[in-house]
Amino acid sequence: MDRMGRVRGLPGDEPGSWRGPGNGRGAAGMNVGVAHSEVNPNTRVMNSRGIWLAYVISVGVLHLVLLSIPFFSIPVVWTLTNVIHNLVMYLLLHTVKGTPFETPDQGKDRLLTHWEQIDYGTQCTSSRKFLSISPVVLYLLTSFYTKYDPAHFVINTASLLSVLLPKLPQFHGVRIFGVNKY
Repeated sequence: MDRMGRVRGLPGDEPGSWRGPGNGRGAAGMNVGVAHSEVNPNTRVMNSRGIWLAYVISVGVLHLVLLSIPFFSIPVVWTLTNVIHNLVMYLLLHTVKGTPFETPDQGKDRLLTHWEQIDYGTQCTSSRKFLSISPVVLYLLTSFYTKYDPAHFVINTASLLSVLLPKLPQFHGVRIFGVNKY
């Protein structure tokens, strides 16, 4: 043992290696500066711990904020909640392309939307099912609380279709009329 507390020459060590105090692995066992193992973190963000709960809570908070505006009726608030939710989801999942960080994938995901990157493009995963079912559940709640009023029904149905159709596997990588192609 030298004056720094390091043990030299333990069985199985290479000549000249040392073990520091503590875990016995020395500096070689430290994980300083080690990055995550994901090539593209966009692929796993919806599987992160608590993200589904945060998503549901944020929709609930949006609804409560709209309910606190005194001159909005209940059907208008539900329709606004549905339309705002679907608009934000469309923009975040089906319009924004690429990754917000530098990734070592050599630009492979540069032309893919966030929806196309989730779970490496694998269809019918739990996060994709959750993101597909949640607008439908919100649509059903909205239709119920608007008492199936024809004007609200048309607006909510158009909003649902605008966010649900791009999620279909048949539209993976498809750009209608060249919109959002580059």
